[in-house]
Amino acid sequence: MVYILLGAGFEEAEALVTADVLRRAEVPVSLTGIGGELVTGSHGIAVKADVPVESVTLEAGDMVVLPGGMGGVASMEGSADAMALIRQAADDPELWLAAICAAPTLLARAGLLDPGTPCVCYPGMEGELAKAGAVPRMEEAVVVQGRLVTSQAPGTAFDFALALVELLAGIPAACRLHTDLHYGA
Repeated sequence: MVYILLGAGFEEAEALVTADVLRRAEVPVSLTGIGGELVTGSHGIAVKADVPVESVTLEAGDMVVLPGGMGGVASMEGSADAMALIRQAADDPELWLAAICAAPTLLARAGLLDPGTPCVCYPGMEGELAKAGAVPRMEEAVVVQGRLVTSQAPGTAFDFALALVELLAGIPAACRLHTDLHYGA
């Protein structure tokens, strides 16, 4: 299962493109609400969560996805339940963790990026990654390092989602979706 964390002020494009593309690949996705069933994103779009964050129990192979949006990142950081899931995903070698836009900086502030870890975030915020000892690769849209996936911004949401499909459903599924979506055509 992929749990996409939605906190008030999350970046809608990053969360919903990712959910849509993963579901097209038949990867199970749960929109996971922080602080309520109806969560409003940074551009005023309210999304109904499938499950509250406090009821999630991670199992081997699961992924936790952190969309950006400054408000959404603050919501995640302010939620003990969300941070427990994020820490578990970062620490357990059988789990995946993915973060886009401002969300990789949450990982840096929480001490969840090992020194030397290549990663990417919203352009202009890479200093937070470097301060934590990570290695920003801002020339890349998506960076996969072990079981950690990071991406830059709303404009890289399709790259991010397709990278997750490749990891969770395989290269043929990602190639099929790339074609079906007419992405980059």
